[in-house]
Amino acid sequence: MSDDLLDDPRLTAAGLFFEVHTGLNARFAAQLCEHGLSPVEFEVLMRLARSPGHQLRMTDLASQTSLSTSGVTRVVDRMERDRYITRRACPSDRRSSYAVITQSGLTKLERILPEHLALIEQWFTGQLPADQLATFLDALRTIRDAVHPGATAGSERVVVEV
Repeated sequence: MSDDLLDDPRLTAAGLFFEVHTGLNARFAAQLCEHGLSPVEFEVLMRLARSPGHQLRMTDLASQTSLSTSGVTRVVDRMERDRYITRRACPSDRRSSYAVITQSGLTKLERILPEHLALIEQWFTGQLPADQLATFLDALRTIRDAVHPGATAGSERVVVEV
């Protein structure tokens, strides 16, 4: 095999990305475990808390996470038992429902976020000066939109009748 192929910067870029992802995931998972949440549960709470009305259709929540629609259902079932999330029927489509973060879920996030943000600053965003971080975020959004176009599904401001 040619050394040129092995030294291709595309391999380096992908490899570095996965190394960073793996390292950050390990640090974040350990911290979230201390608070009784899995990384996917934290992601669900964050997606809901940052969405209009603190809610997303279940299908949009699946699109925005690494979960299938059945996987989202299982996670929401579990989080509903813990009272972090509730379901709300969609008034215009009986087949659809919303996952909605509860006050208990928001309180859980309020407890976790200061420590989580400090961890992000220490191991991720704090490693870059502001101008590099802005460029990096733009690049990540460009790549995310290409490889995962549903990642922002349901995040546009929508008025939902209750």
